[in-house]
Amino acid sequence: MRYNIISYLIGEGFRNTFKNKKSTIISITTMCLTMLMFGTFFILGENINHIVNNIQEQQGMMVVIKKDATEEQIRKLGEEIRKIDGVNTIEYTSQEEAFNRVKEQWKNVNIDKVLEGYTADRLPPSYTVTLTDLSLNKEVQNKIDAILIDDADVIEDIEATDSTISTLESIARGLRMGILAILIALIVISVFIISNTIKLSVHARRKEISIMKYVGATNSFIRWPFIVEGMIIGIISALITIIIVGFAYNGIAAQAVQAEILQKLNISLVSFRDMLNLILIMYLGIGIGIGVLGSGMSMRKYLEV
Repeated sequence: MRYNIISYLIGEGFRNTFKNKKSTIISITTMCLTMLMFGTFFILGENINHIVNNIQEQQGMMVVIKKDATEEQIRKLGEEIRKIDGVNTIEYTSQEEAFNRVKEQWKNVNIDKVLEGYTADRLPPSYTVTLTDLSLNKEVQNKIDAILIDDADVIEDIEATDSTISTLESIARGLRMGILAILIALIVISVFIISNTIKLSVHARRKEISIMKYVGATNSFIRWPFIVEGMIIGIISALITIIIVGFAYNGIAAQAVQAEILQKLNISLVSFRDMLNLILIMYLGIGIGIGVLGSGMSMRKYLEV
């Protein structure tokens, strides 16, 4: 008996969805538009986080080593730096490599004349250290500065772009909070719009609802078909929006990655495939949630709760 009631309520929800085509189309269109906006800001937020993380990974510090340090001391220093919590990568630059980099950076100038009399021995070796989290910058600097190799201080200087790191952290934090606020606002607006859209469908069937109440139907029995209808509309809207967003994003991303500025900064964009599972879960959750909430809010006027 219970199985028959559940089947009836679900069946009624499906029938109402496809019977009231005009109302259903309006609801789906409205949800698709709001979910498109939601998806746009969500994907924008994901890529901003990704880009900031890429830039953060490239930011770090240069540990300048004293020129009289032995190869063994340099090797031990590298091992000690690697042990520090928060260190992501460490790259050694020898005196010869540093000299070649200077010549490469100034290749368009008559650098041989400028560097006449200079040799690689005039430049110190160094370690370039990147961090797992830029907020650990000061802490890692202090730990590196305290390293002693064979009771000797082999570090000449630690060069770090503290102002750049602080700016990146502030930008990332502000952008994340801004995107989150926009997403929350869009959810609230979506619930309001869908609630009013579904309310038109409920209003059109107010006589049917009244008759059901007169014959003894409970509020739950009357409400569930509308809730099922809202869930169906939410699922259909979510699937349609995912397809639109997927094709649009892949096309835009393909053009964006060819941009000269992204190539120079060695920055990539998040692939839609990497975001698909999260987007699918969010869209289905939002679509079903808004549909159910909108249906429930629309029924209050016609039911005693």
